[in-house]
Amino acid sequence: MNRRIPEGTGSGRRGERMGGMRGMRGPVEKPQDFKGAVKNLLKYLGVYKIAIIIVMILAVFSTVFAILGPKILGDATTVIYSGIMAKMAGASEGIDFKAVGRILILLAALYIFSALLQLAQGFIMAGISNKISYELRRDIAGKIHRLPFSYYDGVSKGDVLSRITNDVDVINQSLNQGITQIITSAATILGILVMMFSISWQMAFTALIILPISMLVLGLIIKRSQKHFVNQQEYLGRVNGLVEENYGSHDVVKAFNAQERSLDQFSESNDFLYESAWKANFLSGLMMPIMNVVGNIGFVIICIMGGYFAVTGRITVGNIQSFVQYMRQFTHPIARLSQISNVLQQTAASAERVFNFLEEDEKPTEAEGALGIRKEGDMGNKTGVEVTGEVKFENISFGYEPDKPVIRDFNAHIKPGQKVAIVGPTGAGKTTIVKLLMRFYDVDEGRITLDGRDIRDFKRDDLRNLFGMVLQETWLFSGTISDNIRYGMMDATEDELMAAMKLAQADHFISTLPQGGNALLNEEASNLSLGQKQLLTIARAVLHDPKILIFDEATSSVDTRTELL
Repeated sequence: MNRRIPEGTGSGRRGERMGGMRGMRGPVEKPQDFKGAVKNLLKYLGVYKIAIIIVMILAVFSTVFAILGPKILGDATTVIYSGIMAKMAGASEGIDFKAVGRILILLAALYIFSALLQLAQGFIMAGISNKISYELRRDIAGKIHRLPFSYYDGVSKGDVLSRITNDVDVINQSLNQGITQIITSAATILGILVMMFSISWQMAFTALIILPISMLVLGLIIKRSQKHFVNQQEYLGRVNGLVEENYGSHDVVKAFNAQERSLDQFSESNDFLYESAWKANFLSGLMMPIMNVVGNIGFVIICIMGGYFAVTGRITVGNIQSFVQYMRQFTHPIARLSQISNVLQQTAASAERVFNFLEEDEKPTEAEGALGIRKEGDMGNKTGVEVTGEVKFENISFGYEPDKPVIRDFNAHIKPGQKVAIVGPTGAGKTTIVKLLMRFYDVDEGRITLDGRDIRDFKRDDLRNLFGMVLQETWLFSGTISDNIRYGMMDATEDELMAAMKLAQADHFISTLPQGGNALLNEEASNLSLGQKQLLTIARAVLHDPKILIFDEATSSVDTRTELL
């Protein structure tokens, strides 16, 4: 079924680039480098190689003890069978229950010890998998701050969130269960083969016919289902993006009666997710039934051969029982490996998405010898330079995309202490000028200077510390009003906080709240008006006492009298 990939509702660049709803574009990318993703994942595992070796040893020993069980149980069956046959032949003694008891005690001890080893390896692997998940999320969170602003112009927030939550969770679950199951299954297959050959090499060779048939079936199914697992993870990220972005803009969606369009977009993306998930799960679900059919055919053949060998006296009844148990167990690790292969496919797809994100090009490093900036009167900083705040735009040109300039040959001179208003129609590049000044982006041509020095000669962090920026769109987090104003300057005193509130004209409405500055804001600060939110962001900027204060329509929701003040 061929359908157009739905467009999402990602939030576009504000200001001049604000457009219609955008988001998920183009078809899902095909897997590019699974080996590279696995190699990167092994680097994280390498830190815990000693613990993993211990897990492998525990897994092997627990498997060996479990494998010995059927053979020992077969010995008990042989003792019971021999006793019954002897009694039927007229012997005075029948079943040797003491021997049976000793065998059963040994069997119980082996199974208990095997279970304890499995608990130990599960405990260790749970720690390893969760530590790696923690490290991946930590690295992704750090990467988010190191990526250039241009990266987020082409991706939805929901997709990034999906990588740090869903994809890392898939890796966590796979590491927690997959590694031990692979080791246990491989050891079980090898151990069972050894035990089967020790009982009857003819019957063992017959059972081995199942193995290549099973591997062939697994290979064909894995090859067909791989792309669907990749698509499933990609579409899951896209659906998350739609949900996050529609929920974040639900008031706009309702205001324009766009609920139906929003639901249509979600339904179309959800349909693609359903199709890819259904195909992946259907194909992977074929493994167990097919494996059972192959295993049952082999079981019938083995039963016939075992009965013949027992009648001819070539093996004991207990050995037949042991071999049948091994035969049944032989298909279990193969089936587990088939299930693990499904998990590993999904893990490889998730790991590829995570490491593709971690390997994205980061923003350029600081120029060699970049200058620090010293605040006026800061005698503790001996290496930085003081600036007065003189800004010049010298013939700058810039475009977010090649060959599509937003600004051409712009010039301006702003003196220290001067108030400058940049006006123009929507899309003229007003917000872009601010972003260039703060080095969110670098100019394509020309230069921007601060006190006669190119701003690219300064350290980014020091440069941005000069600015106090207040946007039209407010950003507040869950917490108290005071904490929101102190954001980025948590050591501010109470007097400094009150002075910032008064200067921003926010002190009046804050004092009317029952808890004043300690009033809690919810996640979206919906318990405040837009104007009150803007006053809080202005107070936050004022508290930093910046050399240059930038308002990007920051008073659009404030009454005229307050704006004049």
